[in-house]
Amino acid sequence: MNLPHMAERYHRTRCYNSGMRVRHRLLAPIVGLLLLAGVAMPGAAQQQVRVKTDGGPHGAFDLPAQLFLPAKTPAPAVAIFHGCGGVGVNNTRMAELLKGWGYAALVVDSFSSRGLKDVCGRNWPTQADAEKRALDIDATGLWLQEQKWALPARHAFMGYSYGGGVGLLRVLNARTDIRDRPTGWRAAVLVYPDCGLGEALGATLRPRLPTLMAMGALDDWTPVKQCEALLGRIKVDRDLIETHVYPDAHHSFDALGLPVRYLDGVGNRSKPGGCCGAHYGANEAAWKAFVADTKAFLARHLAP
Repeated sequence: MNLPHMAERYHRTRCYNSGMRVRHRLLAPIVGLLLLAGVAMPGAAQQQVRVKTDGGPHGAFDLPAQLFLPAKTPAPAVAIFHGCGGVGVNNTRMAELLKGWGYAALVVDSFSSRGLKDVCGRNWPTQADAEKRALDIDATGLWLQEQKWALPARHAFMGYSYGGGVGLLRVLNARTDIRDRPTGWRAAVLVYPDCGLGEALGATLRPRLPTLMAMGALDDWTPVKQCEALLGRIKVDRDLIETHVYPDAHHSFDALGLPVRYLDGVGNRSKPGGCCGAHYGANEAAWKAFVADTKAFLARHLAP
């Protein structure tokens, strides 16, 4: 789940002094013209872009996204797919880290174009919803292949919670090309993924991409045992899946500054009938370990 951290956003906004605001107003028209012209600016602050999709059987539409470019391009690209609460501070924080490591980071908003804001409640996303959203991963891979700032076929995607479950559908049922066009995905990182979405994939599974799965030992929303049961059905290439379980960590262990609390109104696929309630909240030690694990994993799999 991605939860907005309003206090953090307010603090960031207040930190801008008047001189910085003046420079922003002077630069804004220039930046706007460049973006309209389709020119991405390496090293600049985040930029708003739109990922073109053909929508598959569900019709064509664009996906809004935030683009974070490193100082040097073209670069390997990492696309981030949010959880049930939409794009959160944890997603953009990760994008900033990726940018600092030399990757182009793309935070994809899967909800706005669908008229959604939050699907964390009792009407938890269905398997059919997840299958539709998996098309966003396909479309993003194709779109990245066309961008001058992205190195071809050097992409990874990250999925959080519900987005991690959707990502799992592509890890275990990968579309490496669409209409003879390569998607470019080389690796995946799934962060406390909803492994319940993998139950419909069959009795015997095979991963198609090197994948890092990062989970909290105390997660009762997307529990480790559910993912372990899923991984037990992998009979070939099990070594492509790298798992890290962080002790004393709940769901959303990367929601820095958020104390662990219980939400009684959220859907929970791991409970009978898919309802209801789960704990979530930060664990800084788990977050730091996750960052180190992710950095090492991407360095191994997105290297030339």
